[in-house]
Amino acid sequence: MELFDVYPLYDITPVSALGSTITDASGKEYLDLYGGHAVISIGHRHPHYVKRIKNQLDRIGFYSNAVQNPLQQQLASKLGELSGCDSYQLFLCNSGAEANENALKLASFHTGKSRVLAFDNSFHGRTSAAVAATDNPAINAPINKQQKVTFLALEDVASLELELKKGDVCAVILEAIQGVGGLDEPSTQFYQKVASACKTHGVVLIADEVQSGFGRSGKFFAFQHHGITPDIISIAKGMGNGFPVGGIMIQKHIKPSYGLLGTTFGGNHLACAATLAVLEVLEEENLINNAAELGIYFRNAAQNIPQVLRVKGRGLMLGLEFNFDVGELRKKLIYDHHIFTGSAKDKKVLRILPALNINEAHIDQFYSALKKEL
Repeated sequence: MELFDVYPLYDITPVSALGSTITDASGKEYLDLYGGHAVISIGHRHPHYVKRIKNQLDRIGFYSNAVQNPLQQQLASKLGELSGCDSYQLFLCNSGAEANENALKLASFHTGKSRVLAFDNSFHGRTSAAVAATDNPAINAPINKQQKVTFLALEDVASLELELKKGDVCAVILEAIQGVGGLDEPSTQFYQKVASACKTHGVVLIADEVQSGFGRSGKFFAFQHHGITPDIISIAKGMGNGFPVGGIMIQKHIKPSYGLLGTTFGGNHLACAATLAVLEVLEEENLINNAAELGIYFRNAAQNIPQVLRVKGRGLMLGLEFNFDVGELRKKLIYDHHIFTGSAKDKKVLRILPALNINEAHIDQFYSALKKEL
């Protein structure tokens, strides 16, 4: 059987990884500044992470949500404590797309309405409602287009107010930092306006923190840079450091009932162990503060590269904007300098999404390679 060919692949076969270093089948070592789409948050094969999962596997790896699993409550308590969002409820699933799908579904249940407001250059996943709220027609199939979604420009307060006044909107979904879209951000004034308008009109505000959450922006959640309180927060990617985990955090005015949401694999024993390990390392190694400090270091270092038009993003969710397509530059960095980086919908943006425990030497190595190529 052949694989369904939907991924353009680099001719590299990783066989092991440690920290921010990936080793391929020929023994070459690469600096990982992309983390597999911001997934590797505490570094590859972190000893505490490995120990946590191995110990759990020696006990029980999986059973369904039809029985008690105390690890879920341990995870909810630790997540609430570290994020400062302990007043929320937690529902666990398996991925970012599934998190946003459940968030949108729950908003529709709660309001009895079905239209969603999303934003230009957004990316929320590839499942039915999540992909309909994603600004990319190429991945939006006819069956997805039956969803009712209206796209707005960031900072367009007038259109936001006009659409909310129509009375049929169940949710506004917004990334505090647009990942795939190219690291654009709403202003604090606009995000606060969105939050207040949603409250006025009884609309659910969903903060998509799938990529920007778990400390990547220099705060636990990127919306916390703006002083707002979402109704639902979607999480995934960095929360499991490579183990498939996702979830939504839900304000208590949105009430649960049996059967309202469900999942087979979500919140399983291994997923909880992986996420608890990530939370423990984030806390013990002060990695959120490290992300904030290294984000500043990265920005300052960029000032020595005249071809960089601007640095986008926050913390260690970053993009370098150039006046050319960065596709060939990425190839040069990976094949000639052995450094993994990422791309965006905006092809002039080079994305940097490393583990949160990188250091200044890793950033210096990147800029040294970049200077040689530019």
